[in-house]
Amino acid sequence: MLIGSKIVTSTVSLVRKIRERLLTAQSRQKSYAHKKRRDIIFNKGDHVFLNVSPFKEAVVEVAYRLALSPSLAVVHNVFHVSNLRKYIPNANHVIHYEEVQLQKDLSYEERPTQILARQTRKLRNKEVSMVKVFWHNSSIEEATWEVEHVM
Repeated sequence: MLIGSKIVTSTVSLVRKIRERLLTAQSRQKSYAHKKRRDIIFNKGDHVFLNVSPFKEAVVEVAYRLALSPSLAVVHNVFHVSNLRKYIPNANHVIHYEEVQLQKDLSYEERPTQILARQTRKLRNKEVSMVKVFWHNSSIEEATWEVEHVM
């Protein structure tokens, strides 16, 4: 009987430790989840910003169907609320855009328009000549440094 009671006591002790660790882990996960949680409600006709990045996500209860322009008819029009931001109208906010020619796979050709700057970077045993390129379908802030040649 003594051995049986020791097993029961040690099992109860282990179960208690497991429960404590589970509660700690649940509490930690809950704190992570609540940091990014936002209760946002959009009304029909509201304008929103859409965060466009490649993702695979099932449509859930917290999803919205957007009215997209006809040129985006090939794009699925249901988005999770985490990819949307409320747009606050501003009279000074004017959106200038050029029609982007999308391929069937939704990619597009990016062309350099202008070289904004040049610089040479010295590495250990070679020099790299670089140019800052302004791209056709981008803003000045999105200009990138590209390697011109390595010396």
